[in-house]
Amino acid sequence: MLERILIVDDESAARVALATLLRREGFEVSDAHDGPAALAECSSFRPDLILLDIVMPGMDGFEVCQRIKATPETRLTPVVLVTGLTATEDRIKGINAGADDFLSKPIDINELLARARSLLRLKQFTDELENAEAVLFSLAHSIEARDPYTRGHCERLAGMSARLGEKLGLPEEDIKALRRAGIVHDIGKVAVPDAILLKPGPLSAEEIVVMRKHPVVGERICTPLRTFRLVLPIIRHHHERHDGSGYPDGLRGSEIPLTAAILQLADVYDALTTDRPYRTASPQHVALEIMQEEAARGWWDRELLGDFRAMLGNDNGHPAPVPKRMGKAAS
Repeated sequence: MLERILIVDDESAARVALATLLRREGFEVSDAHDGPAALAECSSFRPDLILLDIVMPGMDGFEVCQRIKATPETRLTPVVLVTGLTATEDRIKGINAGADDFLSKPIDINELLARARSLLRLKQFTDELENAEAVLFSLAHSIEARDPYTRGHCERLAGMSARLGEKLGLPEEDIKALRRAGIVHDIGKVAVPDAILLKPGPLSAEEIVVMRKHPVVGERICTPLRTFRLVLPIIRHHHERHDGSGYPDGLRGSEIPLTAAILQLADVYDALTTDRPYRTASPQHVALEIMQEEAARGWWDRELLGDFRAMLGNDNGHPAPVPKRMGKAAS
């Protein structure tokens, strides 16, 4: 499949000359004469690289670049700003807009091809990582689909966990990890037989041993993805308990990563408020009362549970204090 390059320039002659050259080099090329046309072409043509002129009437290249980088579907598409501007502040403005590289006018063809091929190689690596993530997410959803009682569970966990992370002021990278972990936290259940996973009654001691292996299996499945560095502790430790009675490592208190503790509360709450084979769903206030009793037993962090209740609007709307152990989020 040919790599696709989008040329954005208000000068028709410049677009035609550049397009002719790039097609000769084996690229698939499209072009746009202004900012709005460029944004529309990004959606339909889906370029692997964008060569973007800065000085254009109406929406200039800085704004177009900013919009491309703010759109989830195109934020990882490399953008090269092509300009005759030489002032340092213009370069800084381009960097702040999200530009990946710059080319000065008049364009040196050899420099253009070298920079384009370098950025296209990086884009290929990025696409491969995204594809690997997509495979993991598909696997996680297929595991969820094995049990009709857990339909929508992953998305609800991802949403609740991220909201609590935002309420606590966690860094964006930890919030992103919480969203990902919400989807893949139970991916290790791929190794759990249906006879155990879907059993309507209590599990035997041997079955419990098998079930409790899933966090470690899940961590092992996701370890090769370096982008999941902050997700791995959440997968492994989302069944730990504050008093050390959880699994797989028996962590206690502040040893449990904050992100794992956040996802765990969302997991418990969702399990209590949805129908399961062995019981019907509890109303929200009943579920929170059960969790409060479990916190008194030492299972959950009481302060964090208070934050969770506040997030759900069950604490008279008072703002939740930030936990003292914020630094554990990425541990």
